[in-house]
Amino acid sequence: MNDIFDKLRKDLGHIGRHAKNSHGYFSFPKLEGPLGAHMTFRGKEVLVWSLNNYLGLANHPEVRKVDTEAAAEWGMAYPMGARMMSGQTKYHEQLEDALSDFMGKEDTFLLNYGYQGCMSAIEALLSRHDVLVYDSECHACMIDGARLHHGKRFVFKHNDMESFEKQLEHARKITETTGGGILVMTEGVFGMAGDQGKLKEIVSFKEKYNFRLFVDDAHGFGMMGRDGRGTADAQGVMDQVDVYFGTFAKAMASIGAFISGPEDVMMYMRYNMRSQTFAKSLPMPVVIGALKRLEMIRTMPELSQKLWSITGALQNGLKEAGLDIGATNSCVTPVYMKGNIPEATNVIMDLRENNGIFCSIVVYPVVPKDVILLRLIPTAVHTIEDVNYTVKNFKVVKDKLAAGHYKSETVASM
Repeated sequence: MNDIFDKLRKDLGHIGRHAKNSHGYFSFPKLEGPLGAHMTFRGKEVLVWSLNNYLGLANHPEVRKVDTEAAAEWGMAYPMGARMMSGQTKYHEQLEDALSDFMGKEDTFLLNYGYQGCMSAIEALLSRHDVLVYDSECHACMIDGARLHHGKRFVFKHNDMESFEKQLEHARKITETTGGGILVMTEGVFGMAGDQGKLKEIVSFKEKYNFRLFVDDAHGFGMMGRDGRGTADAQGVMDQVDVYFGTFAKAMASIGAFISGPEDVMMYMRYNMRSQTFAKSLPMPVVIGALKRLEMIRTMPELSQKLWSITGALQNGLKEAGLDIGATNSCVTPVYMKGNIPEATNVIMDLRENNGIFCSIVVYPVVPKDVILLRLIPTAVHTIEDVNYTVKNFKVVKDKLAAGHYKSETVASM
């Protein structure tokens, strides 16, 4: 008999195989100091483009004040227990009502975590007779939700409506036999490439194929649409989104999430989402803090205006400097370069050690083997000076990469 730990010790996985060289630097890095555009990494100040702190609420004085007061009044334990048993409060209900009103939906159900919540919502919505159809670039939490589904599932090519309809045809044939329904799943804004899901085009197939639509709008809620109502609002199809998922981990700079939709469906979710039924309720400071953050999103348009001003300057500057930012039409700003994993690590080290710029790096298998993706997240607390400095140094790094300056046979280590 084998010890199940043996295989884990021999193979840490595709990313984990580099852990000896990368841990603490390329993976699991420690950014220290007050959350913002400038922080400390390994004792040096760096300009940070890797935090999903879109509206700058993470360290906003009004937010810090409310969080502090709520923690002092309630502590982190209250309420104890799952909401169904002993964890329900009027403030949880107040936050749900406020989100429903903001999103223009009948009802909302709070979720303890974004990843777990999204995954569990998908599992709860589907029976084994139903068919799931989803975009190939959906986030990992959606993919894991799909894996929990015991029925058929079909993947369509990213934002490809011809492929989408082909998979809908397959799904319809199966449901005609099983008596189940079809759930279509996509994102409002895709978090790596920054392109929006083709929600307007997708809903145009609804009448023909009679499906329900689930949209994960983690990178759209708070940034896209009227006053931050999301990507579906920006595309004019919010009324066609049957279940809307939003997270507090991006624009609201907190923890937790929510789903909004028809009242009867949300009531079903309250009683059937296992991740919520058997999990402790969101702590009161998180709920009170979320109410404040939502209020600020609704009443302080200058936060979004600053974000989009920085986003426009960054993306236009990068394009003018000859850098490839793909097809992004959101705040997410990818920069694509050509190179292998060893070259990618050298690029990142140069940016961090010699240029004081900290951004996220994405390599194979998330992108093709010869692609390096540097992912920048602009925020309302960045400045035009930050943008200009970054564009200038990215142009230098791009030219050095093309000249072979970063060539190496092995992954860099620190």
